[in-house]
Amino acid sequence: MSSAAPLNAVSGPQDSAAAPAVHAVEPLHAVADRRVETRRGSKAGRSLVAAPPGQETADWFPRSWPFLILSMVATGGIGLAAAGRMPPHWISSVLMLAALLASGIGIAYDRLGHRGTNARLAAVGIVVVAPLFLFGLGMTVWTRDQGLPWDVVLAALLCVGGIASAYLRRQPALIFASQLAIWSAAVVAQQSFAGCIALLVALSVGVVVSRDQLHEQRDEEARREARDRMQTRARDILADYEQTQQGWFWEIDRRSQLTYISAPIAEALGHTQEGLIGQPLVDLFDLEDTDHDGERTLMFHLSARSSFRELPVRAAIDGEERWWSVSGRPIYDHFHNFVGFRGSGTDLTEKKRSQEDASRLAHFDSLTGLANRFQMSQTLEQILNAPRDMNRECSVLLLDLDRFKRVNDTMGHPAGDALLKQVAQRLERAVGKLGKVGRLGGDEFEIIVGGRSERRALVHVAEAIIHSLSQPYSIDGQRVVIGVSVGISIAPEHGRSSEELIRNADLALYAAKDGGRGRYHFYAPDLHAVAEERAQLEQDLRDAVAQGELQLFYQPVVSTATERISGFEALLRWRHPKKGWIPPEKFVSAAEESGMIAQIGEWALRTACHDLARWPEDVLVAVNVSPLQFSNPQLPNIVTNAIARAGIDPSRLELEITESVFLNDDEGTDAMFAALKRIGVRMALDDFGTGYSSLGYLKKAPFDKIKIDQSFVRGATQPGSRNGAIIASITSLAQALGMDTTAEGVETFDELDLVRMHGCSHVQGFIYEQPLSSEDATARLATGLVAVASGPRSARAPRQTMLRKVLLDHHGQLYNGTIRNISASGAMIEGLWNVPVGTVFDVQISDTYHARGTTRWCTGNRMGVEFSEPLERDDGGRIIAMQGRAPEHRPATQPQGAA
Repeated sequence: MSSAAPLNAVSGPQDSAAAPAVHAVEPLHAVADRRVETRRGSKAGRSLVAAPPGQETADWFPRSWPFLILSMVATGGIGLAAAGRMPPHWISSVLMLAALLASGIGIAYDRLGHRGTNARLAAVGIVVVAPLFLFGLGMTVWTRDQGLPWDVVLAALLCVGGIASAYLRRQPALIFASQLAIWSAAVVAQQSFAGCIALLVALSVGVVVSRDQLHEQRDEEARREARDRMQTRARDILADYEQTQQGWFWEIDRRSQLTYISAPIAEALGHTQEGLIGQPLVDLFDLEDTDHDGERTLMFHLSARSSFRELPVRAAIDGEERWWSVSGRPIYDHFHNFVGFRGSGTDLTEKKRSQEDASRLAHFDSLTGLANRFQMSQTLEQILNAPRDMNRECSVLLLDLDRFKRVNDTMGHPAGDALLKQVAQRLERAVGKLGKVGRLGGDEFEIIVGGRSERRALVHVAEAIIHSLSQPYSIDGQRVVIGVSVGISIAPEHGRSSEELIRNADLALYAAKDGGRGRYHFYAPDLHAVAEERAQLEQDLRDAVAQGELQLFYQPVVSTATERISGFEALLRWRHPKKGWIPPEKFVSAAEESGMIAQIGEWALRTACHDLARWPEDVLVAVNVSPLQFSNPQLPNIVTNAIARAGIDPSRLELEITESVFLNDDEGTDAMFAALKRIGVRMALDDFGTGYSSLGYLKKAPFDKIKIDQSFVRGATQPGSRNGAIIASITSLAQALGMDTTAEGVETFDELDLVRMHGCSHVQGFIYEQPLSSEDATARLATGLVAVASGPRSARAPRQTMLRKVLLDHHGQLYNGTIRNISASGAMIEGLWNVPVGTVFDVQISDTYHARGTTRWCTGNRMGVEFSEPLERDDGGRIIAMQGRAPEHRPATQPQGAA
């Protein structure tokens, strides 16, 4: 069976792109009636394989004509019976010679039939003209001389001539020649002049007719050859189309068994065409892995005898996933009887893979492979829209990475992407099968925990996430440390719609960030007020920048060797027209999140240089430069313009830069340092030891000073603290590198003594002076540069700022309160007015922890409480009592007032 595509296939709307070539070879009457077009004979065309084009031979005569020879012999026998006696020997010889020459037509065909024109003319004369002439001559002479009846002769000549014409039907000229030969013999035998004239006329007419017939035959052959070429072209096109395996054809009988299948598809299935003929069509497909709807549709159409179009099915190919799109329609015979299906198929594999990729992109994050925002939203909607109330319970955890933006800005986006991938992996390990993890975009992640979950279980998950994500990362060979804050909302307690749950979890997330980052926080109704306050703060900050409400305050930096003021650090302050002074840590974070920090930083640089111009020449000023400012290529120009406008010596300006700028340790960082040093400004490394980089950058970075962060100074004098050893190491390193050191946040005499003992060259803190306004700093310098330390002898325990609900129990009477800050030894609690000093409370800090405290002071609705026993801390320095769930506030049974 040929592998060529069917030329007699009837194309329909569902057929492949090769359909136009198929239509070109359809019968003309089929085009007029589409219904007739789909019909075929019950036997003809049972297969899609078309018979090869009719090879219309150019032979002049047939290879054999047994019936002609038989008719010669038969008529001779009939003549013998009619005459009653044998003809003369020479007549018998003529008739036998005619039969003998006629029987030699096969030899002439083989040897001369395909040679040149002269050879074929000779063959025609020997095996066609001569036998017929001799037969006619013999029969005519037999009649004339021996009395054979004329009716017998005429019948014999007509019979033999007619049979010869039938054999020579494709050659009109030879038909005329054969008839002329057989009848001219009678004219010659009778020697009739009139017969000769008639033969000449007949010859002339025959030449004209033969020529016309020859021309018509040639035209017909040309048309037939054109059809043959069209058929061949269509067959070749369809065969090439099949060979690509992107399109193929099939046909089945009424029992759904194959009568044709394209050869490439048979090979792809591991069979031959012959091996698949007679097999069920459905054996070509793996319907178990096919979409159930597609399976039912295919079987339905085959049983219902209805057309189908582009049904996706999986090919039954072992070890390979290949998909086909199958189309087909029923076919009928001329009597409208159903005889099977005929159709086509195309390769759907790449399209299906593209659809799967598109679906994956629509439902999964392309960077981390986690579920994306769309899929997480769908998952949450499905849970909340469950038919039963008990199935609508779930918990939503929103996560935001702390300090990720700094990593992204300083190390570049490729490093940020690599970090996000590692974060995603840790999240999946930490959550496991408990919930579904997704990435919402940027550094925001979401976790959905289905079903009812106890708060303790959610706390355990949140703590595991915070611990896992806070461990160091290795990005391009550098050590990176980030954190994460978690906001938690629970359905239906905190909302019944996805929008409400997400909004409330977001509010809890902001509360966790405001509480110091690296924390988790459950949603509470009062967080709405906090969110509104934060949004208002950002708007007020924009107005403050536009209206010039920001101010610079200056904190003196004192030399430990001379106890003289060597310079100031410019600190940003904001006095709100209604709310008063706003803490810097509060509005600076808002400026960073809103992108206003660059504009504010440039203003601070110009203002500090302007104020410095009024001060003595030996006084310096230090200005903080954010990582975003440092990454701005225009920073050297901004610094140069500020110095030039103020008219100061560049060496009097000190730029404080945090070590986070070295996270992107590339040529751009080195070029920025070089450009700034060419200006002549001093460079100070701020918050040393709290960043994420190695000490390697100190080898090439042109720093003039290292500033020791106040976190190392705070608590350095307490027993068992290692901060003193760290301070000693930093100062030793700075001295070896020829750099100054400044200890920040020195507030007590014992801290001052400690940093002096370890060799710090400069001190900055309340022990000498609080930050001063520009006018106050100018007035202070007018009194001289000598600085005198003043402050407490020792420091109190470090405190942690927060907003946490507590219950205060005083002799069985419960009061609601809020902790504003807390240390191991005491706390500041807000909520009770005019509490007498010495009042004792049982403070319920969490569901499982109570502490006994005594009121030491009270101002307005705030009081200071000292715990009878210090609160314990964990290995990370966090107060253990604060890690439990905060108690719920209760309605007060009596007015809250003096206890």
